[in-house]
Amino acid sequence: MALMIVMSGSASARSARTHGPIRGIIPNREAHGSHGSHGGGGGTNTSSQNLIFHGGPVLSGNTAYAIFWAPSGYSFPSGYESLIERYLKDDSVDTSKDLTSNVYYAATQYSGLSAATNVGGSYTDTTQFTNDCRDRATAICVSDAQIARELNNLVTGGTVPSGSNYIYFVFTPPGVGSCYSRGSCSFTQFCAYHSNTGNLLYANMPYADTSPAACDSGYQPNGNPADATINVLSHEHNETITDPFGTAWYNSSGYENGDLCAWNFGTMTGSGASAYNQTINGDHYALQQEWSNKSSGCVLQGY
Repeated sequence: MALMIVMSGSASARSARTHGPIRGIIPNREAHGSHGSHGGGGGTNTSSQNLIFHGGPVLSGNTAYAIFWAPSGYSFPSGYESLIERYLKDDSVDTSKDLTSNVYYAATQYSGLSAATNVGGSYTDTTQFTNDCRDRATAICVSDAQIARELNNLVTGGTVPSGSNYIYFVFTPPGVGSCYSRGSCSFTQFCAYHSNTGNLLYANMPYADTSPAACDSGYQPNGNPADATINVLSHEHNETITDPFGTAWYNSSGYENGDLCAWNFGTMTGSGASAYNQTINGDHYALQQEWSNKSSGCVLQGY
């Protein structure tokens, strides 16, 4: 089993795309200044943007676990869960071979990382939501504290497995928003983020197409709204690998590898909504690029 590798050194304070333990905050497209722009490059294509190692732990190998939180009265569209599960399995197949042909390979240049992903499985959580925040985009809102508390309950109660290199992706259904602080809420401010509660690593994955203009890339090569969520999943997955606790790899402005390339898709194959830029285990996906120090820019494959 792959283990977490702890590197020596001291951690630096964060300044951008962070809010306490909340990291890798993906801004909605308007906040990012993107209206479906699909050009190449990204960042400023200069080494001044490069990630710096700050001494904290990274994940060399990881186990991804999907938690679909849908109480009575809520559900995901047909095929949504299965497409996300397929994506994680596809990612596991290709990253275990250390293939250079997808956006995960760029992570391998940092601290001798392996981006190899195991799939822990998935679980449908039917615990009722507590409407404990106010999201302007939705009638129901779950706070980050509630998400962290629910995850802790599931893990400590033995409902879902745990491990030192596990990443828990918590998916909420259509019409459910979330906030990590007052006024910092899904769709109006962000599309996803990663964080930790103690040693448990997780990512908050709202249903992106609750607000397509805010959180959908415009590409759905599999013809399912899960395509939009998979794009931001990839962003958070890469950042959790390279900066799980906010003390490892980020640049002088506090940006992680996914942040520097948010909403940047590079060269697409095909046209229209069905276009894609990744073929992973034979299946097509549209994923943002990831930052490469070696290229001092965003890349779709290799580094």
